[in-house]
Amino acid sequence: MMVWLAPLFAAIAALYASVGFAGGSSYTAVLVLAGVAVPLVPVISLACNIIVSAGGVIRFARASHIAWRRVAPLLILSVPCAWMGGRMPISGAALVMTLGCSLLAAGALLLLGPDRAVTQAPAPADSGPGLLVLAMAAPLGLLSGIVGIGGGIFLAPILHLLRWDSARRIAGMAALFIFANSLSGIAGQLTKLSNTTLLAQALGWWPLILAVLIGGQLGSHIGTRHLPPALIRRVTGLVIIIAAVRLLTTG
Repeated sequence: MMVWLAPLFAAIAALYASVGFAGGSSYTAVLVLAGVAVPLVPVISLACNIIVSAGGVIRFARASHIAWRRVAPLLILSVPCAWMGGRMPISGAALVMTLGCSLLAAGALLLLGPDRAVTQAPAPADSGPGLLVLAMAAPLGLLSGIVGIGGGIFLAPILHLLRWDSARRIAGMAALFIFANSLSGIAGQLTKLSNTTLLAQALGWWPLILAVLIGGQLGSHIGTRHLPPALIRRVTGLVIIIAAVRLLTTG
């Protein structure tokens, strides 16, 4: 494992966790640019996603910021698709193109998102998620499994634009969405590695798991206590767009 990746992954985890995400999109971009074997990239990214998003799920669940009944239909549609996406073979060129375009879209969504949290009263916990939101669930799940992201970085800004719920509930939903789809996606990815020596190689990247665990905890602390969420979101969006351009031009 390249030594410099651990502190970089910790920094990415801190940045993303500060705005309620896990960092899978940037983990994947960095690994691709570092020349890591393509079959290993989504596995490593999804494993890091699981660690960072698990902390967010626990935090939001304890604060009662997860509307379980509203989220359940999204997970029912997205989780099986994440598993199928994980099982799909993908070439290095296709991974670079898919990820690069996805990062451009995610960065634009973060930059264009509203500066202020939703001020309307939270929607009832048992109300439906809406047809538009449901329509996004399966494609995002599939994308999550294929390229090693959780999908929340796409879904959350759209939910803010739709004024879908309160800001904290959206963040809680995004954390759970990322966690569930990352688990499903990595299960699909591991079926492709089960009969290869790459599975043993994947275990050698464990220092990145420790790095994102530390970075994720630090980011959650910074994001909730010290810096304006809108500012962090804009910085994150800019970083994602730079990574996308670098990835597409290099790839």
